[in-house]
Amino acid sequence: MRIVDVQIAGRAYPIFIGRGARRQIADELRRLGGVETVAIIADQTVADLHLPKLLEAFPKPPVQLFVQPGEASKSLDAAARLYDGLAEARLGRKDVIVTFGGGVACDLGGFVAATWLRGVRFIQVATSLEASIDASVGGKTAVNHSTAKNLIGVFHQPSAVIVDLDFLGSLPEREIQAGLAESVKQAAVRDAEFFAWHEANVSAILGRSPDALMHLISRNCQIKAEIVARDEREENLRAILNHGHTIGHALEHLLHYELRHGECVALGMLVENELAVARGLLPRGVAERVQTLLHRLGLRTCLPRELATEDVLAACRLDKKNRAGAIHCVLLSAIGAPQVVGGVADAEIVAALAVVAPK
Repeated sequence: MRIVDVQIAGRAYPIFIGRGARRQIADELRRLGGVETVAIIADQTVADLHLPKLLEAFPKPPVQLFVQPGEASKSLDAAARLYDGLAEARLGRKDVIVTFGGGVACDLGGFVAATWLRGVRFIQVATSLEASIDASVGGKTAVNHSTAKNLIGVFHQPSAVIVDLDFLGSLPEREIQAGLAESVKQAAVRDAEFFAWHEANVSAILGRSPDALMHLISRNCQIKAEIVARDEREENLRAILNHGHTIGHALEHLLHYELRHGECVALGMLVENELAVARGLLPRGVAERVQTLLHRLGLRTCLPRELATEDVLAACRLDKKNRAGAIHCVLLSAIGAPQVVGGVADAEIVAALAVVAPK
């Protein structure tokens, strides 16, 4: 098992990565101290597959609360139902919430932990690749608003993150591929050598080689930990992790979450790379290199259907990175060399969207 420490403003929390990592839960609860009640917030599908294994790791039975899979559960209504469950369980300020699932469970459960009694401790148990390398780490919690994704949220760091590779074995191929988009993104903005590792190890990654998965997840967690340690609340450096997200979140919302988050991030990266090429920031060959890698990893490189450009622009204007109404994107000048660019014009986005036009 590997442990990655996240150091933030004088405090730290561990990320445990490996087969059987769930067994760390009992030790973590003892380390936190003063815990009377533990409540699990679990994705129902994940619970049907794996909850008995997780429950074996608890010193005494926890309260169990369930949410339906999918982005529709990232809502204030779903949060309110979970608050009702926490109230019935009398979960106190010294108690702990354990989230169990993919990105939706991490975001929603983290948001509930952040807002219950003005913030209680929580442990993330990630069961998807995307959650393992991104959503569970760094303390971003959120629910969606009817106008856009993740508009209602708060920063609230977990007390620990557990990535048990045993839970990844049941993931459909599409879920693995969607998670890989976030891995490519983090490599593209932070680590050229890691990006090249993806290119050289496509077969091992898609074949779910234990060594490849361990390296992929560990390196992603290291990248995220390094960035969050330097910029917990996304005031400067952390914004680079939003490469592909200005466009990606807009597409995800407009497609009514028909595509996975990672699939939309992949499309967003292609569009934002096209923007960078048009601005003379990024060589065409580098943009094609990213597109080739995403394609080799099984990710789609075009939209499933046409979207009205005015709708895409309207959704982009709601992105959280924007300032004074101007659209901001994270653009590359090379692998490992991102920059946040403001004042992206509507015409630029419309032209760049052609790169992901339906075939």
